[in-house]
Amino acid sequence: MSYLSIDSPTLVLNESICRRNISRMVEKAKINQLKLIPHFKTHQSHIVGEWCKSFGIDEITVSSIKMAEYFSSQNWKNIHIAFPFNPLAVQRLNKLAQKQQLSIQLVNAEVTAFLADSLEHEVGFFIEIDAGYGRTGVEVSDFGLIEAIMRKAQSTNKLKFKGFYIHAGHTYHADRPGIKAIHEQTKAALHMLKDKYISEFHGLVTRSGDTPSCSIMDEFEGIDEIGPGNFIFYDLTQAKIGSCTKEDIAVALAVPVIDIRKDRHEILVHGGGVHLSKDVLTNPDGSSNFGEVVFFDQDGWKTPSTPSFIKSISQEHGIINASDSLLQKVKIGDVLGILPVHSCMTADCMGSYLSTKGEKIDHLEGQ
Repeated sequence: MSYLSIDSPTLVLNESICRRNISRMVEKAKINQLKLIPHFKTHQSHIVGEWCKSFGIDEITVSSIKMAEYFSSQNWKNIHIAFPFNPLAVQRLNKLAQKQQLSIQLVNAEVTAFLADSLEHEVGFFIEIDAGYGRTGVEVSDFGLIEAIMRKAQSTNKLKFKGFYIHAGHTYHADRPGIKAIHEQTKAALHMLKDKYISEFHGLVTRSGDTPSCSIMDEFEGIDEIGPGNFIFYDLTQAKIGSCTKEDIAVALAVPVIDIRKDRHEILVHGGGVHLSKDVLTNPDGSSNFGEVVFFDQDGWKTPSTPSFIKSISQEHGIINASDSLLQKVKIGDVLGILPVHSCMTADCMGSYLSTKGEKIDHLEGQ
């Protein structure tokens, strides 16, 4: 890999690791007879999307109408917008639905009724079920609301009920036993709902979307489809909870070394909150960790045996808590890599990638 073109913070993407991560999840879905409909909110890239296609993936998930518009040029069989539908975006939805098969998520009867009167083309929908932590969705036992949404949708031929969707986002803050418990709750909820409504809606499916459960768990009874997203890149948060190893993390922020204070074991780098975001982990000793140092090489990067990490961050600055071995190796003007705490946010901040082969990789926000 050449560093000649890197003179400022640059998000470096390792295609080999990405493909390995995609392949692993495709194989898990195949073994468990699941349909994999990955979430593209992490990478937001046409090129990475093409890598997914090469593994036979033909449907995708996104988090906004803007993202659906971006990916619609790639001829996906269906694009699912996994966010409670915003009725202010109905004209954009109508325009996109002219050329792209879409599905959305509904959580109340009011928006369902509005869409029944406003849609110009057929759109599929999932009823989103509250995963148990109160972010969004219908309570799993609120059959009155579930059926109100269904009945409102049946007043038009433009809304097609597809099934139930749960994104258990609280798995990202759980340990392995906690993830298992949450996954069991998700399976039970989706299994119950399918049993209750399958006789009326013969083709309904159930979908679960969180990366930790999809990465760690090996039993998916009650679930027909999975829609993880962070698994393509992974990050330090996923490594901490056991979804992956650090060797599975496919992106690293290249940061120039600006100053070195050996007396304080500190290295100042050009790389701050506007590049990494301000997501943070807490180390065992209570210190803050905004990203861990790796060394770039011709094949990508290597993780040092003794970790160094960004201990504090501001808009453009990052201060590394440096190990003795790092201080002996690095000099001002070098470029270090930083594994992100949350790859989705780092990718969104940066808006583009440089591959380890020196090729530019697109991102929605870099248009």
